[in-house]
Amino acid sequence: MPATSAGEVFPAETKRKRNSVTDQIKNFILQNSLRPGDLMPTESEICATLNVSRSSVREAIRTLAALDIVEVRHGYGTYVGNLSLAPLVEGLVFRGVLSPEDNFAALREVVEVRQALDLAMAEPIVSALAGREDTQLRQLVAVMVQKSDANLPFPEEDLGFHTRLLSYLDNALVGQLVAAFWEVNTVVYPLLGLAPAADMDETARSHGAMLDAAVAGDVDAYKLAVIDHYVPLRRALLKVSPTRGSV
Repeated sequence: MPATSAGEVFPAETKRKRNSVTDQIKNFILQNSLRPGDLMPTESEICATLNVSRSSVREAIRTLAALDIVEVRHGYGTYVGNLSLAPLVEGLVFRGVLSPEDNFAALREVVEVRQALDLAMAEPIVSALAGREDTQLRQLVAVMVQKSDANLPFPEEDLGFHTRLLSYLDNALVGQLVAAFWEVNTVVYPLLGLAPAADMDETARSHGAMLDAAVAGDVDAYKLAVIDHYVPLRRALLKVSPTRGSV
């Protein structure tokens, strides 16, 4: 039996119509300045407004729900979604799990992007924290050091530290991206059977060095601490992909 092409399964006209309905619903959200949590028109109202069938609207809503652009609350209606980066995380996690035969290339790329984001934000973070003591950040560092000394993982404190650090920036997207890439690392490692980095003390103390440098207003020292922060992750990946050289 001959293979069925994508065009035969999903005719071009059908795809264009589906995309059109999806795009029109997104445009409606934008044009009406709707915010996350705002109630959307009913299915019947959307059908009448766009002059499309219920099935087209339902398919478009399913697509938008998967992207967290809308949220369907059964029995209550459809609302504008949180517009989070959850779909990005899901896609990267799936890509990471599929890539072990490629010597964990996806994970290495995620680590590189995380480090690049942290380095890019070095100057504004140091500028915001220079001369200011943040007791919450200090406490998070102390807990991380204590847990690493006891050979215990500290994922909550790790994420909490980076989230708190980035809260000083007037850039919510960067914080969401950093949290998304952090979650990818955290989820993919156990799925691939990778143990946490053995040198957790190095990771814990690098957070303290980042904070010290920021409070001291030393951008160069902060950047060095950021690089040191990712050394254990890079080292762990190098152990499982030695044939690719340095990471």
